[in-house]
Amino acid sequence: MSTNDTREPVTVIGLGPMGQAMVTALLGAGHPVTVWNRTASRADAVVAKGATRAATVADALAASEIVLLSLTDYQAMDDILSTATESLAGKLIVNLSSGTPQRTVEAARWLSDHGARLLVGGVMVSEELVGTEQSYVFYSGPRDSFDAHEATLAVLGRPDYRGEDHALAQLYYQAQLDIFLTSLAAYLHATALLKAAGVPEPTFAPYATEMFDMVSYFLRGIAEQLERGDYPGDGASVTMMGATADHIVGASDAAGIDATLPRAVQSYYHRAIAAGHGGNGWPSLYEVIRKR
Repeated sequence: MSTNDTREPVTVIGLGPMGQAMVTALLGAGHPVTVWNRTASRADAVVAKGATRAATVADALAASEIVLLSLTDYQAMDDILSTATESLAGKLIVNLSSGTPQRTVEAARWLSDHGARLLVGGVMVSEELVGTEQSYVFYSGPRDSFDAHEATLAVLGRPDYRGEDHALAQLYYQAQLDIFLTSLAAYLHATALLKAAGVPEPTFAPYATEMFDMVSYFLRGIAEQLERGDYPGDGASVTMMGATADHIVGASDAAGIDATLPRAVQSYYHRAIAAGHGGNGWPSLYEVIRKR
């Protein structure tokens, strides 16, 4: 990457809302950007902003050393790049698509066989926040490739490098979304529980927001307990919290709403009690969760 004021060229393949947001951020930072999308018309908006439309995948790869992929999944990467394998040599493919950790390892091997390197990325914000101070992206893969292009990657959001193992960025990404998706589903379930009693959805919303804001308080010191395997039960014991889980399932059944989520949580408490953790603190559920 040049050390003068010229920004390095970047290719972006995949122009859904996230890909378009990436192109807009890169153009705004002064990078020449080449784009390609299977539906060519999706490039129209970013071409109007200054991006260059590539006619083929091979042309898109030829335009830049660093190639960002914003696709549905890793299969889409295979489908697209397999049409231009002769153009992959020497390229750094930064795949910002979602996939399983194992799939990223397989992709790294496939790209290596064609002379390219893979840097795995996990974007932790929605498209409207790309390029803002709130944006951050997990990366894993070859450290030297990350270091060489970190300034460019920083345009998208704070680059958070997690290690050489290609699987790590996806693991961090999935772990964060595990919290996110489960929390959002819990909010919808709780809202449905009250709606069954005639409480309007907007009435409950501020209380749910307050609970979300409070949850981080209960995480203080928990990671250290998990690391030590020591779960003091002088606060919220498994038995006490398990009784609450039972009550939530009972209330859901009585309300006639789907109880799949609270039953899953209830099962953790029942299994922890069966394993002898009834008198321990709620973090001891970790012992039954991490050992299937």
